[in-house]
Amino acid sequence: MAIDGSQPDSVGTMDSDTAQLHALGYAQELKRGLGAFSNFAVSFTIISILSGCLTLFGFGMTTGGPAVMVWGWVFVGIMTTIVGLGMAEICSAYPTAGGLYYWSAKLAKTNAAAWSWFTGWFNLLGQVAVTAGIDFGFALFFTAFLNLTTGITADKHAVLLSFLGILLVHGLLNQFGQKVVAFLSDVSVWWHVVGVLVIVVALTLIPAHHASASFVFTKLVNQTGFKSSFYVILIGLLMAQYTFTGYDASAHMSEETINAAVSGPKGIVNSILVSLAAGFVLIVGILFAIHGDYNSAIASSTGVPPVQIWIDSIGRKGGELLLLVAMVAQGYCGMASVTANSRMIYAFSRDGAIPGSNYWHHINPKTRTPTRSIWFAVVFAFLLGLPYEWSATAYAAVTSIATIGLYIAYIIPTLLRRLNKGAFKEGPWNLGKWSSLIGWVGVAWVVFIAILFMLPTVSPITRSNFNYAPVAVLVVIAYAGIFWLVSARKWFTGPKVQGDLAELAQIEAELKAEE
Repeated sequence: MAIDGSQPDSVGTMDSDTAQLHALGYAQELKRGLGAFSNFAVSFTIISILSGCLTLFGFGMTTGGPAVMVWGWVFVGIMTTIVGLGMAEICSAYPTAGGLYYWSAKLAKTNAAAWSWFTGWFNLLGQVAVTAGIDFGFALFFTAFLNLTTGITADKHAVLLSFLGILLVHGLLNQFGQKVVAFLSDVSVWWHVVGVLVIVVALTLIPAHHASASFVFTKLVNQTGFKSSFYVILIGLLMAQYTFTGYDASAHMSEETINAAVSGPKGIVNSILVSLAAGFVLIVGILFAIHGDYNSAIASSTGVPPVQIWIDSIGRKGGELLLLVAMVAQGYCGMASVTANSRMIYAFSRDGAIPGSNYWHHINPKTRTPTRSIWFAVVFAFLLGLPYEWSATAYAAVTSIATIGLYIAYIIPTLLRRLNKGAFKEGPWNLGKWSSLIGWVGVAWVVFIAILFMLPTVSPITRSNFNYAPVAVLVVIAYAGIFWLVSARKWFTGPKVQGDLAELAQIEAELKAEE
């Protein structure tokens, strides 16, 4: 499962990819030019330990503290790897941009269209929410930087305005085409790896004092208002579980990836494993740098506890430099998230499942990218972040929504794979005899966290700190359910094939003629 950055150079491999996509019922509309490393890079960039870990660092400091942040990261990373292995095996058999909802349609023994429908809507919810979460976190860091360098107050209005601007930039970058996104994603991998090393080395060598090992690895902190430490430890897992999202991007990018049946699965698994190792180093490195008042870091005027820790440890200028390192990584992350989100929207629209599908399923003939789906992702991500105007815990709620929505979509195909073994024909990348055990453990874990992250995160519960994740999830269930019962069940039959081989070839020829 080692990362393979090689680029297949034979036309045969390219033809094999197109033939497999034809067998799945689709034409080669998107440009297939990504290598294995680029496929991995998109998922690794969306996981982005310099985004998820850092933007929820303050949440972790109050909800469990250092012990939960460190050991929760390890435990959640292991469980996420198990979930990812189950997904990767299915990705190898069905490497298509639709990903999860297409897999559900193929693996369901009965009611395949319904399974596909609900998987797709949960995936759509999670994709939009994770884009919102990433760029909202970036906005928090950006306003902290403005506060440090210009004195601008990092209030709610500044955060929301920055959030909108960041989303617009990421939409424009994606509109430029695949080459720009692929190049920036490749660079992002090295930026993340080197960035973590820079942060950890600086926090290790520069400060005169460090926290003790017992503080970093055993200190429990509960500032949630709940009396049960066990409950707080559990909800404190959100920091890690939210960070480990978005690796389904390797599946959504498979129609643009060379040797997708192998590169896609490797991209999923390797992005999790590399993030697990690098994230552990990052978290431990920052926690060891805490040597001042723990609570003053949480209440930092910048609004971002990690930045205050850096400033306290290595000085204001040093803290600002580390903040820049993190912000660039978060910029890469948000860009890649819009990329993956737009591909899912494109594929779901291609199969007629989104209102206005004919409009959203549109390929820009010059760039061969789904331009309209890109802006769908941008607009709805912004709408999810708007409740921050009146809810102090809105960001935690958005991260909960992203985690719940994505993981429900992640695990439905694995569940169906286990319930209907006869429907699955293994691809070249598979788990062999370990498939059943890994699949069922992954299912059990997702059921657990789907319930866990809809629970309150602070007490007493008020209007301003209410976790609205259950509301968002129920709205999607209600919308998708009512839409299904009233209308969709009459016409949605699952993923639509675009035609026979001659028709698929004609679609491809028309696209080439428009280039």
